[in-house]
Amino acid sequence: MIYVLGSINMDMVARVPRMPVGGETLTADKYYVNPGGKGANQAVAIAKLGGKVAMIGKVGSDETGDALKNNLKAMGVDESMVTRADVPSGIAMIIVEGGENRIILYKGANHSVTKADVDEGLKNAKPGDALVMQLEIPLETVTYAAAVAKQKGMLVLLNPAPAVPLGEELLKNVDIIAPNETETEILTGVGLDSDVHIALAVKKLYQLGVKRVIITMGSRGSIVAEGQTITPVEPRKVKAVDTTSAGDTFVGATVLRYLDGDTLEDAARFASVASSITVTREGAAQSIPTLDEVKKVIESEK
Repeated sequence: MIYVLGSINMDMVARVPRMPVGGETLTADKYYVNPGGKGANQAVAIAKLGGKVAMIGKVGSDETGDALKNNLKAMGVDESMVTRADVPSGIAMIIVEGGENRIILYKGANHSVTKADVDEGLKNAKPGDALVMQLEIPLETVTYAAAVAKQKGMLVLLNPAPAVPLGEELLKNVDIIAPNETETEILTGVGLDSDVHIALAVKKLYQLGVKRVIITMGSRGSIVAEGQTITPVEPRKVKAVDTTSAGDTFVGATVLRYLDGDTLEDAARFASVASSITVTREGAAQSIPTLDEVKKVIESEK
């Protein structure tokens, strides 16, 4: 079983021809609303790719919360541990220009996830299960959950987004950290503009206590680091329409395949294909491919 502890949001997406400047009103080419949130997206990715997954989180006691819980259930995610808070559900305002996005986040109910929610959510977890987390819920809750998961013999993967400086108390209990380029620079102070700098960033993450590192770099692909070995994973070339859930698809696919027995490198290669499909579609959860869709692409490109 894979447990995802994290955010559940409703995404409000505006597609624009360019980014507005200060004081400017710009008309959007397209607008839509759909379920999202890094945690929810990662849980949906795991479910759509064939995994058994439970979501731990909070939504508001509002119609948006109803819709978010119903969507998780419809996507095959166990949402019985998604509880209600007496504040509005989380909202993400997303502006998409070309294939790139910028996100403004209102945490809402996500900021109400507590240690008690972790205890309840992981009460049936066992050795060999996995816990996937991000940083859109309180950091103290994430830190506590990592310690509980390690005590239970679980695999812990952290997607440190949105990135903030992190200490050993959390990272010593993280088996795999999966930041993107920007998040890696915030965590390590090192830009990834060369192989030397990539190796230095990986070294700094190791020094913080992390065991394995995956860094996603958009159109540059990703790197997988275990011990002294750093392996580049080439991206699949596609025309990006919307990158909103690409990273979440990658994280969900990676942990699922790794837990199923793939090497971390092979898991990342599978995840690269899955996320390359995601970016060719609009939206968040609905853009994530199924296992059959990923297999079909892999077979067609052999």
